Amino acid sequence: MSHKDAAMFPIIASCALFGIYIVFQIFSKEYINLLLTAYFFILGVLALTHILGPLFSKLLTDSFPNKDYHLILTQGKGDKKEDLMNYEFDRKDLVSLLICGVFGIWYLWKKHWIANNLFGLAFSINGVELLSLNRVSTGFILLGGLFIYDIFWVFGTNVMVTVAKSFEAPIKLVFPQDLLEHGLGAKNFAMLGLGDIVIPGIFIALLLRYDMSLKRKSTVYFYAGFIAYCLGLGTTIFIMHFFKHAQPALLYLVPACLGLPTLLALIRGDTKSMFNYEDHAETPTKEETDKTK
Repeated sequence: MSHKDAAMFPIIASCALFGIYIVFQIFSKEYINLLLTAYFFILGVLALTHILGPLFSKLLTDSFPNKDYHLILTQGKGDKKEDLMNYEFDRKDLVSLLICGVFGIWYLWKKHWIANNLFGLAFSINGVELLSLNRVSTGFILLGGLFIYDIFWVFGTNVMVTVAKSFEAPIKLVFPQDLLEHGLGAKNFAMLGLGDIVIPGIFIALLLRYDMSLKRKSTVYFYAGFIAYCLGLGTTIFIMHFFKHAQPALLYLVPACLGLPTLLALIRGDTKSMFNYEDHAETPTKEETDKTK
């Protein structure tokens, strides 16, 4: 993700959010959520399988009659042939898919908050795994832009809250506030959007890679970012309960996740090193190389 990508991200996210809001105003919420349920059922099962697959593979012993498969789908002939799908899997993966499919059916049938959270956590872990920041400065631009984005759409309008309450899909984690009264049948929930997990998560993952680059046999910046995230999230929950109003989580998470690691870098004298660090540096194009010459 370049600096330009990070700067454009809040604008694109705002357009997407407002677009969803308009769709919910025009079309029936029931039909939209029916389509979304089918879509996220497929995505959720695949995401959960990706996360739990290694665990199930370890649990299945060597006596399990395992076999490998290779699924290939191409288009065109001869020199014009290109792969559309090239996927290798085995019977253990099929067992994982079947078990995760049971969770998917549970979600379809009951829309239970535990099933929702399982899918939400799977999406979050996959998101942190697939998305990547390569510079700390890019992370500052991204988180700073989304800091403003979150405040505006939660406090400035009713768009964010309306979409979050109307969107019946595992795009948020829900926490039952009446768990002690109603047990697993709780119905009064607080919500945490997956973006409030993934976006700070990819920044904290970058801090871990920076720790590894220092070769000091410690992960102090990763733990600083992680502790800062927990403190920011705790602050969000406290203020939400105190004021009885939806809160933009990034209002508290961004200052915490950016502030504590930066303060630690100032104390340890690593500020220049941190902001100069670049992970997965982009290979210059031929045109850029020619200009340099």
